[in-house]
Amino acid sequence: MQDELQSYLKHQDEKKDFWWTIEFSMPVSEKSMARNEEILSTVAALSDSLGAFVFTENDENGRKRLFLRADYEGSEEIDELLSKVKYILEDPAFKEVNLSRCYKTSNQPWETQHYDAFPPLNVGKSLVVMAPWHEKEEILPGRIPIYIYPASAFGTGYHESTQIALSLLEEVVKSGDEILDIGTGTGILFISALKLGADRAIARDIDPSTLEEAKRNMNLNGINPKVCELYEGDLLKGFSRQVNILTANILLNPNVSMLPDVRRVLKPKGFAIFSGMTGVESSMFLSVLNSSGLAVDKELKIGDWWGCRAVKSWG
Repeated sequence: MQDELQSYLKHQDEKKDFWWTIEFSMPVSEKSMARNEEILSTVAALSDSLGAFVFTENDENGRKRLFLRADYEGSEEIDELLSKVKYILEDPAFKEVNLSRCYKTSNQPWETQHYDAFPPLNVGKSLVVMAPWHEKEEILPGRIPIYIYPASAFGTGYHESTQIALSLLEEVVKSGDEILDIGTGTGILFISALKLGADRAIARDIDPSTLEEAKRNMNLNGINPKVCELYEGDLLKGFSRQVNILTANILLNPNVSMLPDVRRVLKPKGFAIFSGMTGVESSMFLSVLNSSGLAVDKELKIGDWWGCRAVKSWG
């Protein structure tokens, strides 16, 4: 893993002595928080951001807004970068996104720049999520390290929705299990399942670029590629096998859309773990879940975010 990290840091050093930082903003409310965070994350991905994070802050008029701060290689011509970004924002899906400002950020070493932003984080009873530059730090007895490059705002383990999914997962995964991870992103859920004892994993994401990020994180964690299948795929469309555990840390609408197919892909004593939704959205999701042949096994809420673990309600 150290060689992988050194290669990554060397790549950072070979760039110009600065990178471009662009900030985007959107209106924010409790009901729209999850949807708008996903929209901003998509803007970062489509514009080839090196790294990004989402935060809330008051604007000059004192109104609370959601911001995305995204970094880009200094080697890019700023006019071309801004043209690319503005072209992306012309899509109606991003009509509420404003380009707030653009500026240069000094190119300090990556591990120094992000050291304080991504400290080791204990999750649940047995996991600790760590950026790779914390590899040599002491780990509490009984904690299993999950190494993740903090390349995006989602799937790093620092978002409450990911912590919910990990906590619900660690309680049920066991030796011999096969896990299906929908919308895998960084791969943190299936990687954690494998390190917790699962035998095999299947990971699907509608965005093929995220699969490369998942592969990099697999390598960081010493995951044998032979025990994981990575596919580009839309939710459960075309998936016909049965698994012990299904995980989906995605938004309300895709979670709801997937529910009618979940029962058929779960083994008789299997679990389905859903996250990425707010507490306000929980009642809507549960009403559809209960009519899909599933029953809630456990609910968990952290901050404004909510998730649940479900089982088959009969058969």
